[in-house]
Amino acid sequence: MHTSPSQTAGPYWHLIDQPEWADLLRDQQGHAPLTLTGRITDGDGMPCGDAMVEMWQAGPDGAYGNGFHGFGRCATDADGVFRFTTTRPGPVPGPGNSLQAPHVTLSIFARGLMHHVTTRAYFEAEPLNDADPILALVPQTRRHTMLARQTAPGVWTLDIRLQGAGETVFLDI
Repeated sequence: MHTSPSQTAGPYWHLIDQPEWADLLRDQQGHAPLTLTGRITDGDGMPCGDAMVEMWQAGPDGAYGNGFHGFGRCATDADGVFRFTTTRPGPVPGPGNSLQAPHVTLSIFARGLMHHVTTRAYFEAEPLNDADPILALVPQTRRHTMLARQTAPGVWTLDIRLQGAGETVFLDI
């Protein structure tokens, strides 16, 4: 039997050599800008300065497409910080007849990961969070790991811990 050696994810620098991909509004007009930023740390709390973050989201109308491309990609800096320029998504249809709260989906590719991990960033104090069918599956004591908080006008922050104490909730998708 022949087996292949395992390898952690990366390096991805050839995939992120276009920093303009972190600006989802680069080709858009008329959307209120929003910054989504955060810091990615490993299990020891050290910054992941060589990670890649991909982001998907609906437009302000809650639709995918309709003139809003909704996809971005960026590298973390030496301090593990990522930063996207986008607009606040609208609520999207969920399972059954439910409505999902406004959110963005984030996938993280980093050293030490055999496969990327995926989470969501919901917006703290959003009234629809209480009824969101996906967020409802997350234990109340861990939901804060998926809630971006407003840290300045138009700036939302979600720090991501890859493992250990305070680990971010990741989705099995």
